[in-house]
Amino acid sequence: MKVGIIMGGLSSERPVSLNSGEEVFAAFDKEKYDVVKVQIDTMEDLAKARELDFAYLVLHGRFGEDGMVQSVLESYGVPYTGSGPMSSAICMDKDITKRILKSADINTAPWLTVTSVEEIDYDYIEKIGYPVVVKPNCGGSSVATNIVKSRELLADAVELAFQFDNEVIIEKFIKGDEISCCILEDKVVAVVLIKHNAEFFDYEAKYKDSGTQETVVKFPDELHSKIVDMANKCWKVCKCKVMGRVDMIIKDGTPYVLELNTLPGHTQGSIFPKGVKGAGISYGEMLERIVQASLKIKRK
Repeated sequence: MKVGIIMGGLSSERPVSLNSGEEVFAAFDKEKYDVVKVQIDTMEDLAKARELDFAYLVLHGRFGEDGMVQSVLESYGVPYTGSGPMSSAICMDKDITKRILKSADINTAPWLTVTSVEEIDYDYIEKIGYPVVVKPNCGGSSVATNIVKSRELLADAVELAFQFDNEVIIEKFIKGDEISCCILEDKVVAVVLIKHNAEFFDYEAKYKDSGTQETVVKFPDELHSKIVDMANKCWKVCKCKVMGRVDMIIKDGTPYVLELNTLPGHTQGSIFPKGVKGAGISYGEMLERIVQASLKIKRK
C-alpha cells in the first residue's frame, strides 16, 4: 500500500507541519508500507495524492484542517487520516465550534465574534469582564493570540488578529489549569497537564520555551471522569473521527472547553504523541492504529 505523508501547506503553521511530517515519515513501517513524502507548496500540489492508496495528513491551519484537503481527497477516492470535511471545517471555526458546544450544554467560556473593529460590543465585553483573549477565529498554534486586560487595548489586539483572519474571537479569559485530552480511536486515552512560564499557552510556549512541561495526569476520580466524559461528548457532537485533541481549562474544579483539534502536531515533542505515549502506546503503534482506524471509516 502506497502511503503519502501530506505535509507543508499554505498556512502560518507550515513549519510545524513540516517538522511533524519528517518525524512521521521516519517512524512509519517501511517494510509494511511504501511510504513517500508529499510536500504541499501550492494547492495544485495535492494532485500528487491521486497516486496514493492512503494519505496520512500532517497539515495544519487553512487548506489542511479546514476540510478542503479532505474534500479533494474524497473526490480522488483516496482514504485519509481522521475527521471528514464537515467536522474538520466545524472545528477549524472556533465560533461555530463554541455554538455547537453551547447547544449541547457543554461548558465553554462566553465570547463575541466580530468581522470588523466597529462590531466590538464594548458593553458586552464589560459584562463578561476583562481580561479577554483575542484570537483569529480560524487560526491555530496561538498565532496572533493575545490577552487584553483593558478596553483601551482591545481594538489594537483585534486589528492584529485581523491580519490573519477575517473574523476574530473575543473570549473571556479563564485562568486555571490548561489540559489537553488526547483522543485515539475515538476515545480519550490520556489527559495532559500543560505547565509553562507564559501567561497562557502561546506560540512561544508551545514551540520555543524549553521550560514548558506537558505531563500525563490523573485528576481526582470525579473531576477526571467529568473531563473525560466532556471530551468524549465534544468529539461525538462535532462528529470527529479517529484522533485529535480536546483542549480545556480547569478552574475551581470546572472544565471549560477551549477548542477541538482534528489534526494535532505529530512531532514526538507534541502534546498528542506525548499523551499517547503516556497511555503506553509507542509512536509507531500510534501511527499504525490511526491508519487502520481511518481505513475503516465509510466516507460519504
